[in-house]
Amino acid sequence: MKAKLLILKLLVAFLLCLTIIPGFSQPPNKMKVLAYYAGGVEGLDIYDVNQVTHLIFCLGRLDGNKFKVRTARDTAIIQKMVLLKKKNPQLKIILSLGGWGGCETCSIVFATKKGRQEFAQSIKAHHQYFGTDGLDLDWEYPTIPGFTGHKYGPHDKKNFTRLVQELRKIGTQYELSFAAGGFRQFLEEAVDWKKVMQQVDYVNLMTYDLISGYSKTTGHHTPLYSTPQQENSTDFAVKYLLKAGVPAEKLIVGAAFYGRVFENVPNVNNGLYQPGQFKTTINFKNIPTQLAPDSGFVYHWDNIAQAPYLYHPEKKLFFTYDDKRSLELKTKYVMDNRLGGIMFWQLAHDPYYNGLLNTIDLVKKNYTPALQSAE
Repeated sequence: MKAKLLILKLLVAFLLCLTIIPGFSQPPNKMKVLAYYAGGVEGLDIYDVNQVTHLIFCLGRLDGNKFKVRTARDTAIIQKMVLLKKKNPQLKIILSLGGWGGCETCSIVFATKKGRQEFAQSIKAHHQYFGTDGLDLDWEYPTIPGFTGHKYGPHDKKNFTRLVQELRKIGTQYELSFAAGGFRQFLEEAVDWKKVMQQVDYVNLMTYDLISGYSKTTGHHTPLYSTPQQENSTDFAVKYLLKAGVPAEKLIVGAAFYGRVFENVPNVNNGLYQPGQFKTTINFKNIPTQLAPDSGFVYHWDNIAQAPYLYHPEKKLFFTYDDKRSLELKTKYVMDNRLGGIMFWQLAHDPYYNGLLNTIDLVKKNYTPALQSAE
């Protein structure tokens, strides 16, 4: 009887060990969900901040060599973001610099040691004043052409490396990231991936706008996979950087909470990969009213790109975007390939309830990743 009791106690102890030893337990999902936010103060109270890990303030600018929050409204937004930590104590609040059209003097300022040092110290001062947790550099773009009229040159590549090295000096307690173009030219030319990724915590891949406002043909602006007609995609960017030695856990893929409309698109292949001119953007939350099925737009799904699109055959309008189906697949892709997370531009484009963020959150909580790799 004593022998049986001893065996029972040993069995209970063994089962208890299985539940507490990390090697036997299922680790919690650490996937980052980063929300760029360029809306008003009032919207921050409506979205569920427990569904995101990071809120990124958009966007600060350069004032001379220093980082500047431009308006009292922007100050109020940052302060409100920091207060949201009461709802989600794990939430990180990130400042950002630049954006499309917002880095006119970056190439000039960051070309000097003084410029880089003064900028870094101004970022530290902002972190200390607001209680923010990090910086996202959104320089579009170092080294290669970006916004019309903005200076760029080959020297930007080394200076971008020097910039992140200088920013790292202000303290490892602050997160440091940058937004990167998801297209081949940026991946090949813009930054020194080996040196830069040693300094930053992660990179936010802008795997959207791959068909941009400058494009003269239609396509998918935020596809998951490449097609014979379109090389640039989320998968293309991820595989390129993994091959370049970037750790998977430092890769954050991008999703679009908006779409692009092209006009004068011939009724061939439902408008996909056809000549056309960019017309406008439409936020995801406005699609049901602006592009409703009864308005003549027809829904299509590309099984290769894993991306949706709409086409209006009478008006010859084409619309490329992310929807719940494509967001579910992108989020699963991130989890299957053990990537760092998913980000999106931008939260204010989402419906307040049951939108694309909710889709990401449901997948994160309920999906069991496959054992595979993007490599």
